[in-house]
Amino acid sequence: MVYVWVAIGSALGGMARYWLTLAVAAATGLGFPWGTILINIVGSFVIGFFATLTGMEGRLGVPGDVRTFVITGLCGGFTTFSAFSLQTFELARDGRWPQALGNIALSLALCLLAVSLGYFAAAAINGGVKAGG
Repeated sequence: MVYVWVAIGSALGGMARYWLTLAVAAATGLGFPWGTILINIVGSFVIGFFATLTGMEGRLGVPGDVRTFVITGLCGGFTTFSAFSLQTFELARDGRWPQALGNIALSLALCLLAVSLGYFAAAAINGGVKAGG
């Protein structure tokens, strides 16, 4: 049954990713992959927050299938590392090295920041940060 939850989460995450990609492209244009960066930031926050809130020392106890649905299915279907890789490659291939490097730097820095913010937000709800996560 866990595979069904992963499949449903992946489908929902993928649909959300597609919708948000189109919405951001309509707002910013197609010259830079802002939608992919935003999606990966949001996904990084959600996975950091949910994993911490529902972890062993988390305040919210949920069944393992729910964690798998959200973390593997929903976040896995929503975030876009393969799209990030292709877009970065295409920027570099087209000689747009500043944009390619900017995409790498922004994605790495902002997604690490987002997962950290998710962790600390959930840790605060859990009653404080524990050493080692």
